[in-house]
Amino acid sequence: MTLDRPDQLNAQTPATWAALSAVGASLDDDVRVVVVRGAGRAFSAGLDRSLFSPQPGVAGGLGDLGRLPAEEAQERIRGYQGGFRWLRQPGIVSVAAVQGHAIGAGAQLALACDLRVFTDDAQLRLPEATLGLVPDLTGTSTLVELVGYSRALEICLTGRAVGAAEARAIGLANVVVPAGDLDATVADLTAALIAPPVGAGRATAALVRSAVRNDPEAQDAAERAAQVRQLHELVRGR
Repeated sequence: MTLDRPDQLNAQTPATWAALSAVGASLDDDVRVVVVRGAGRAFSAGLDRSLFSPQPGVAGGLGDLGRLPAEEAQERIRGYQGGFRWLRQPGIVSVAAVQGHAIGAGAQLALACDLRVFTDDAQLRLPEATLGLVPDLTGTSTLVELVGYSRALEICLTGRAVGAAEARAIGLANVVVPAGDLDATVADLTAALIAPPVGAGRATAALVRSAVRNDPEAQDAAERAAQVRQLHELVRGR
């Protein structure tokens, strides 16, 4: 899946998020890995500049959104979030292939994925607070999962750039490679992700995801149940 507005550094609009949601809804059951890319020299520079207009009449713009009743505005944002949240749905593993800038909505799209491969020139920023806004495209929960509370707070409030080397060190990037190696690295990772049998791979991914929020007792129970299901499948298969 490629964001394909390279002349605008893959800046995003509500149409982008609707298209992302449509992709998620259209996936066949046999899809196991989804790779998210940005065409050109940037992954995504965030919101399209036109959306920052405080004036009414810009479709999907902040001016229009800020004039809606609170409940209606929140429902609108809920729809936008749907373009991101499906990237962690059961059955798939999502991989962000990040080069150049990943800013704001672009950073949150990378964070929405399960795994991230960065080029060595990649930079991730969440500048929303410095613009009088907040990150609202599912980015805060995943950022805290990845780097912890205090680091996530500092990144969000300062809006500073996190370069590729730091991203690798703090857990934002799974691997950092030269730009010329990005495609091959993502291809190798994808092949490794689909190497396990389908059932075992999906069950393991579900366990790792549930471990983020389960207490140890609940997670132990989830492991037992998943293992018994897999054993039953193995026995039936023989």
